[in-house]
Amino acid sequence: MAELAIFGTDLFGEVIKPKASGPVAERFTLPPFTILDARSGDWQERKRGWLSMGIKSEVGRLENSLGMSDAASLGEKDTSIFDPTLCELAIRWFSPEGGQVVDPFAGGSVRGIVAGALGRQYWGCDLRHEQIAANQLQADDIAPVVRPIWVCGDSMETLTDAPDADFVFSCPPYGDLEKYSSDPRDLSAMDWHAFVAAYKRIILRAVGKMKPDSFACFVVGDFRDGRGFYRNFVSETIDGFEQAGARLYNEAILATAIGTASMRVASMFVPSRKLCKVHQNVLVFCKGDWRKAADKCNAKVGAGDTAVQGDMLLPANAIVTGAEPAGGASGGRTG
Repeated sequence: MAELAIFGTDLFGEVIKPKASGPVAERFTLPPFTILDARSGDWQERKRGWLSMGIKSEVGRLENSLGMSDAASLGEKDTSIFDPTLCELAIRWFSPEGGQVVDPFAGGSVRGIVAGALGRQYWGCDLRHEQIAANQLQADDIAPVVRPIWVCGDSMETLTDAPDADFVFSCPPYGDLEKYSSDPRDLSAMDWHAFVAAYKRIILRAVGKMKPDSFACFVVGDFRDGRGFYRNFVSETIDGFEQAGARLYNEAILATAIGTASMRVASMFVPSRKLCKVHQNVLVFCKGDWRKAADKCNAKVGAGDTAVQGDMLLPANAIVTGAEPAGGASGGRTG
């Protein structure tokens, strides 16, 4: 089993491993608390390590398409990107080693690249051919141990042929805040009521692909309507999963980088008293028995490690990949 050197190697070719800040972080990569602090030094160090591999999740996106889908991390650019550290944690904590990840709203490359680097099979769907092509080029350059598969099409249709999932993991579009295309099948091109209906149908399909006793994770956040009131998108997401047969099991707040919020807050707060949003919601659902789902995540560990019980998940002394690239994943398909 190979080890991925996201922090490089030393003069002797040994993989450099960051020093964990305390025994909890050492065991779980970062502490599995309900506040996930993306501003911390440890978090940012891991993020820099992942990005140094060449992950550019914004490539293939429309310019100036700032919104919230793929927005677990907002930087100085006009396009939102998904945070690779959050991706690493979700995959490590809630999927079995070597398992299958299904992503109905793939967007950029990051979830596929990180999943493959961690030895998971990955299947993701996106409507835009340009995005699929950009993701495939990045996979060619980075060459994760397991090649991600991206398909082009409408999730309502493509999920029918998706593999059964050990873990469903995605970041959906946030209404029309970030417009991806003029395709009428694109959720970001729909009005709110049509969006919610289509969104919940896709969740239903995705939950139908989940194996018994498995987890799903959606990274979402609330956003405002044209009158300035919140849409309650978080609750709509929970409702969609609950109706589909997956219960809410964990919820966490992702404290995102302040970025330009400190400059925007005065002009925003004084006239409206609207708080400047600097967090996202990480929602974890379970289909079936959570004990059995947790056991699956604990079932296989890297060479030299020991299996753990109860809530204990994979220790984080290295980013360990899975087996050799799967023969069926020679390249992202377009449908």
